[in-house]
Amino acid sequence: MSGTSWFLLDDPADELELDEAELAFVARLQELAQSWAVSRAGSWVGRSEEDSLLVCVTLSDRERRVSLLNIGVHVTAGSMKGDRLHSQLHFLPDEPTDLAVEALGGPNELAAQAASWFEAVLSRPLARCEWAHAGQVYATEWMFWDTGEPLVRGIDRRLAPPPGEATDGGARGFWANLAKPDRVVMVRSADANADNETDQGSPAA
Repeated sequence: MSGTSWFLLDDPADELELDEAELAFVARLQELAQSWAVSRAGSWVGRSEEDSLLVCVTLSDRERRVSLLNIGVHVTAGSMKGDRLHSQLHFLPDEPTDLAVEALGGPNELAAQAASWFEAVLSRPLARCEWAHAGQVYATEWMFWDTGEPLVRGIDRRLAPPPGEATDGGARGFWANLAKPDRVVMVRSADANADNETDQGSPAA
């Protein structure tokens, strides 16, 4: 949203040894990001292991202090590839995912493509679904609310109901057979001012 600082350099530009084209890409991306009407997220600029320019955004649940998804672009001379990134090494996946983006062009063109892509992903609603037993949360699932795609899941079986009450006991069956969550919290919303709403119904099919 307006006023948020996006893509600040993780290290001074001279330490990253950014060339003229890379500096132009970062500057234009920072400029375009100022108009985004999205909730804030962690973002930074660095270098990949392959020495390409790396620009990354981390989506997280700030209330639970859980990192949910790293997305980013690798930029080399005249080209850009973006997708989900490895949570620690920030590699692109071996096979492109449904979030993948690829473009060719000059620094300003690539920055515009990257800005549109980042904004589209940042605009997608993220929800935290919680299941409780005896007043305590035993299962949590974070998902893209618009598609129902799970991102991160967690189970505390010590707090779960006895096997058979809510699941068939297997890991896959556990999630497939859970009833409607007891609580839904919007971690990120399409409306930048509407995070942490509850009782959102069901995710899109």
